[in-house]
Amino acid sequence: MGCFLLQSFPKPLTSEEERDYLNRYRNGDKEAKNILIEKNLRLVAHIVKKYHNSGRELDELIAIGIVGLVKAVNTFDADKGNRIVTYAARCIENELLMMLRSERKLAREVSLYDPIGTDKEGNEINLLDIIEAQDTDMTERIVLNSNIRQLYENIEHNLSDREREIICRRYGLHGQLPSTQREIAQALGISRSYVSRIEKKALEKLRTGMEV
Repeated sequence: MGCFLLQSFPKPLTSEEERDYLNRYRNGDKEAKNILIEKNLRLVAHIVKKYHNSGRELDELIAIGIVGLVKAVNTFDADKGNRIVTYAARCIENELLMMLRSERKLAREVSLYDPIGTDKEGNEINLLDIIEAQDTDMTERIVLNSNIRQLYENIEHNLSDREREIICRRYGLHGQLPSTQREIAQALGISRSYVSRIEKKALEKLRTGMEV
């Protein structure tokens, strides 16, 4: 199924077509719901590409992504003024990340997959969502733009100068290249363990700030 989907995506809906099908679905047209799902399968494949090294089969990843897409179509609120692609991308991503976390029974160490907060719809946001901008298409940029703005505001308002500097160096924000904790320690003249403590404390602040 995965190969079939990847090779034969239907053309995405225009904004006008999307509004029409959403209105029809809200008025009880079940076929309109099926079309909204079918026309956004391309979005599932774009997001699944980021998880091809997760150890799961492509078919299984796509199936999990489709679960998130169906949830998005079921719960999308068109009155908020956003396109469904923005909301669906977050739901699909969240479904995949929940699958990864359920399989990784690791010690609680800060990683790119750890949540740092939630978006307006209650979906978890992690640093991977925000800093992984390579090979993005227009659909992914839609999702990234909102999360990036929220993250930078959080960093600016909730972190101390030292915490802000370490987070920006560590994750390559503000146009910097990502640095290891050891590289940051050498640059700032402090120990690597101290950098690690500051980083974890700063990430906790970011989580709290983005949940407000």
